Amino acid sequence: MAEPPSIPFRTTGSRLFHPLSVRFNVPLDQVNFAVCQLFALFTAFWFRLYLTPSRAGAIVRHLVVTMIGIYFAIFCFGWYSLHIFIEVTLCYCIMITANVSNIHRYSFVAAMGYLTLCQISRVYIFNYGLLATDFSGGLLCPLMIATQKITSLAFQIHDGLGRKDEELTTEQRRLAVSARPTLLEYCSYHLNFLGILAGPTSSYKDYIAFIEGNHIDMKLIEEHWKQKGIKKFPDLSPLRAVANKMLITFVCLVWFTVITKNFPISYNVDAKFTNEASFFRKLCYLFISVHASRPKYYFAWTLADAINNAGGFGFNGLDENGNLRWDLISNLNIWNIETATSFKMCLDSWNIQTGAWLKSVCYDRAPYFPTALTFILSALWHGVYPGYYFTFTTAILITLAARAMRSSFRHYFLSSKTMKLGYDFVTWASTQLALCYIVTPFLLLATEPTIKFYKSMYFHFHILCAFALPILAFQRQKSVTQIDLAALRTNSYNPAPNHQQLKKEQ
Repeated sequence: MAEPPSIPFRTTGSRLFHPLSVRFNVPLDQVNFAVCQLFALFTAFWFRLYLTPSRAGAIVRHLVVTMIGIYFAIFCFGWYSLHIFIEVTLCYCIMITANVSNIHRYSFVAAMGYLTLCQISRVYIFNYGLLATDFSGGLLCPLMIATQKITSLAFQIHDGLGRKDEELTTEQRRLAVSARPTLLEYCSYHLNFLGILAGPTSSYKDYIAFIEGNHIDMKLIEEHWKQKGIKKFPDLSPLRAVANKMLITFVCLVWFTVITKNFPISYNVDAKFTNEASFFRKLCYLFISVHASRPKYYFAWTLADAINNAGGFGFNGLDENGNLRWDLISNLNIWNIETATSFKMCLDSWNIQTGAWLKSVCYDRAPYFPTALTFILSALWHGVYPGYYFTFTTAILITLAARAMRSSFRHYFLSSKTMKLGYDFVTWASTQLALCYIVTPFLLLATEPTIKFYKSMYFHFHILCAFALPILAFQRQKSVTQIDLAALRTNSYNPAPNHQQLKKEQ
């Protein structure tokens, strides 16, 4: 009896490379994604060399990057790419009609609402319950990137036109947009071929400066490069940066094809394995399997970064030695991720542009519980699979516990290099294991395997957090009480102590 066609080979996009998909046993949507990204890399070089701002002008550059981006979307997703165009069109109408005092609210609700509806239909209707992430080749990734850009731009317009300068933070002031974009500029920002498939997100002002040819001068002026004694900067070609990133991309691809498939995440909830393996063996396999799953993200994000650099976008000034930095829109720092000794260090180095988006639209603006609200928004943006919500709910607990532990105990281990080295090793191991514990439900996606995983791990990080948070909260309250008493003693000789001074001392 013949086996039914494999579901992953279904696609709403082009079937031109279906034989290649079958030959290498890779889902067709992922083949289309990879082909378009490789084509985008060569197109980006052509765009930078032959459509320079002085030769083509901003309007032509906007038109070219937009039309090629639209073609890529249709090639990869077919009729389903309409969702990208509908979301962008809807939010453009909001941008030109809404009052600046509410433009950010309306745009946020519309973009996130539309994304959520598409996630529900994609996961529970068109995928028929199939558990699959939509990172490479799935439409949800471009929609997620578009949602980030739409909401970021709406908040930046609100900051530039609807708020006073003194009300803004330094970063909000730098990114504020003082004029509503034209239709061409808006479409170019959201649909350009450099980032339509895998991003990364960039600020609107940086993107427009790139199209108009002002981005390099702008970055050099920001850094006051002349004051650093640098009289001549090196060749501004991104070729070396692109070559380095393509080498990383190739290594990650090889790692994924050779290593990753031999350590599937699903084996963490295999019935025989969870029943027979010791807790230590489970931890070891968890560590290996999660680390083996990372290269596919490294591959996609590094390739996307290289494409933007090849087009001339991503220049971030000079370092202290006068060398070029092409990391303006980089999405990860692999070394910092793999050597992270704190949860924050890893978060700051993983999906960097999404972290910047979450900070700008949520964390910096939330009146209460910014950490919890930011993780909830991150879960909602990622999708509707239950595993996402298990991951980010657990991340809230571990973030708070790790923050409290670090502030309470780190200073005890800074007295000598040996103690500091030991502390760094322990925090590295605990951080990596905590990350594995957190992200596994994100990869398992469904509720049942997630609960199986937690049971096999004896809920150990949940239990540690449940014990750590109340104890550390009590210690912090005790410390605050001691400070209050010390402040009162200090001011006891003053019959009328200054209220503001007392508040500052406390």
